[in-house]
Amino acid sequence: MNSHTEGITILGSTGSIGVSTLSVIRQNPDKFHIDGLSCHNNIELMAEQIAEFSPNFVSVSEKNAASLKNQIKKTNKNLTILEGKAGHIEMAAKSTARKVVAAMVGAAGIEPVYAAIQSGKDICLANKESLVLSGSLLISEAKKYQSKILPVDSEHNAIFQSLKGDKNSSLKNITLTASGGPFRNWSYNDFNKITVADALNHPNWSMGRKITIDSATMMNKCLEIIEAKWLFDLEPEQIEVLIHPQSIVHSMVTFLDGSTISQMGVPDMRTPIANCLGYPDRIKSGSPFLNLADVKTLTFEKPDLEKFPTIQMAYDVLKLGGGSPAALNGANEVLVEYFLDNKITFIQIFESLKNIVDELKIIHQNKNIVEHQYLVDINSISDAINADQWGRNFVKKNIEI
Repeated sequence: MNSHTEGITILGSTGSIGVSTLSVIRQNPDKFHIDGLSCHNNIELMAEQIAEFSPNFVSVSEKNAASLKNQIKKTNKNLTILEGKAGHIEMAAKSTARKVVAAMVGAAGIEPVYAAIQSGKDICLANKESLVLSGSLLISEAKKYQSKILPVDSEHNAIFQSLKGDKNSSLKNITLTASGGPFRNWSYNDFNKITVADALNHPNWSMGRKITIDSATMMNKCLEIIEAKWLFDLEPEQIEVLIHPQSIVHSMVTFLDGSTISQMGVPDMRTPIANCLGYPDRIKSGSPFLNLADVKTLTFEKPDLEKFPTIQMAYDVLKLGGGSPAALNGANEVLVEYFLDNKITFIQIFESLKNIVDELKIIHQNKNIVEHQYLVDINSISDAINADQWGRNFVKKNIEI
């Protein structure tokens, strides 16, 4: 390991983003070394990553720690193996890495992200749930501890690159692009025929199962709207969505003078990852280069909010505020799990999410007597987690499986 290389810790190293991050690091061995890795269940791949990158810290779920220790006991004597949520948090805070890639899926990533921020590390943020659950808290803590939040999501990274430090006073709006997912051209009447295999067949991107389903329902765009509000200090009405089936224009920014600036590239997550890892410099990503002559045509259209009501839900919960975005996120995570397990239909995801938004509206109308105050005001990480859990519980109580 070169002492002049920058240390990187990856939370969720065996997932799609984690694997892509390691691919970028292979492209730049003179710039980075791996200080910490974490995963939940994929111990075989973790063992391979340890053998290749020789981290100082690893964190895995409690049930898999013994298996990992047994696999690597002869070859990695200096490795510290941590366990469970506490292990992820400890590694995020204590590793010597300057940058932490937050690639854990779901609400489980929120506490390690906060630990890294409070240790003054820069966050390459792919875990959108952290901002959805507690955007105001995360941003204020980042300012307090001088931690940069560098967005890995392709859409938010495109906004980040297009803004280039311009002041919000010169901004009219941003436009998040969306592929439209696999059901863009389906009739809503056929949505009741959608299978798990159909929903996992994304036309452009290779992603993990959960985010692929979110793309199919366009819930990913709902979460991205919420995330963009906090990342870029925007009013919800400054955030627009356009369907762009080719996934070449990753998002765009429109300024008061009429200029619109976009970031383009082939659909490959290594590009935004490299932008975050190298920031403020640019580094090799390994991604193919864009050839517009080959692409030939770029098209755009407005989203169909009747087919995909999830987009409007972002504006609904942002208007309500408090723990509403967190509750919606928790509900969605359970619904996606149910759908992947063939316990509910695709249509039931939309129906259940609508029910929870309606319930949140009723709660906020009676906020002076609300039993669960965290749905009205988020004042701590535990409030955010409780709101997320409330959403999960609501689904489990109100849906038949």
